Amino acid sequence: MCCSLAAVLGALVHVEVTRQTVATAREKALGRLLEVSRAYEAGEPLPRGSWLDPVGLPPELRKLAVSGRRGTVVADHRGRPTMWAAGPADGRALATTVDYGQSARTISGLDNAIIGSSLLAIGGTLLVGAFAVTRVTRRLHLTAAVARRITQGDLDARVDDPRTRTPSRHQDEVATVAAALDTMAGSLQSKLESERRFTADVAHELRTPLTGLQAASELLPEGRPTELVRERVRTMRQLTEDLLEISRLDSGSEVVESDLHQLGRLVRRVVRASGTDSEVVVVRDAHVETDRRRLERVLGNLVANAHKHGRPPVVLTVDGPVVTVRDHGDGFPEYLAAHGPQRFRSGGKGHGLGLTIAVGQAAVIGARLEFRAAEDGDGGGLAVLSLPGH
Repeated sequence: MCCSLAAVLGALVHVEVTRQTVATAREKALGRLLEVSRAYEAGEPLPRGSWLDPVGLPPELRKLAVSGRRGTVVADHRGRPTMWAAGPADGRALATTVDYGQSARTISGLDNAIIGSSLLAIGGTLLVGAFAVTRVTRRLHLTAAVARRITQGDLDARVDDPRTRTPSRHQDEVATVAAALDTMAGSLQSKLESERRFTADVAHELRTPLTGLQAASELLPEGRPTELVRERVRTMRQLTEDLLEISRLDSGSEVVESDLHQLGRLVRRVVRASGTDSEVVVVRDAHVETDRRRLERVLGNLVANAHKHGRPPVVLTVDGPVVTVRDHGDGFPEYLAAHGPQRFRSGGKGHGLGLTIAVGQAAVIGARLEFRAAEDGDGGGLAVLSLPGH
């Protein structure tokens, strides 16, 4: 807008000054032509710079004068800008000249001044605008980066805009957005921390009575009711342990104890420990530097989920640092493949905590766990665990 305004103002000034300059020169030339006409009619010698049918007279002005009218035109005469004025004289053209050089130089100087000042104004405006916009966009980019970090789970991230620290300073729109984002992040963090502590406290407090229930169930006489009680107690103990593990994962206080392991051997050990009829296929074995306990926990949960919610055969394939767990059931629910596992939401029996723990433990050891539909025509779910290679 500033550049357009400068261009329009410059054009208007040029047009107006040129019009006034030409009008002044034209009035002067017509006044001189009147004097020359009087001298011609009186039979006196024509003043210097005046002629009858001069050779250099522009053709259009000559034609106008011969037709009986007067006129002026600006043209070069002997290499200099000249204002010609001509009128009728017995069927011929009586012409005179006025020096137009000074007027032309004035207009040229004015044009140069307009162009120079416009360029300076445009350059200054662009520099100031670029500086101001860069400051704003830099702060907006910082705010967006902090928002992305919060989305990824970093609830300690804050914009911490300097303008929000001092209430007396002017609070622009960016500072308002940054302050709102920081407030939202703080409130969200407080609520999540409160929920996390509540879950951990509840799970911890349940461990003691559940241990007592398990011990008491062992004293009951054998029979179907006793088996049901023991099964429910085991389920509640497992649920409590899962909740405690999720609370530890949410707190981010887990410590990784890495060592070098042969992936194929570790996968076979997990399958043997699971007691399930699962097949292990090693396409390309690899050594990975990881926390064995956590990796076994991830694979154990995936194998248990495949047998519980899928159908056999369940096949574990090792291809370099990538392990896939394939079942031949109905496949994973759409929400799980799109957004990952969610607590206490399961496509069948269960609480959805096993896959949640698997994803959390995979993140702790730096692995990526994805859930897909099998691409061949047999159907089923495919869990892909990608480990960092050694």
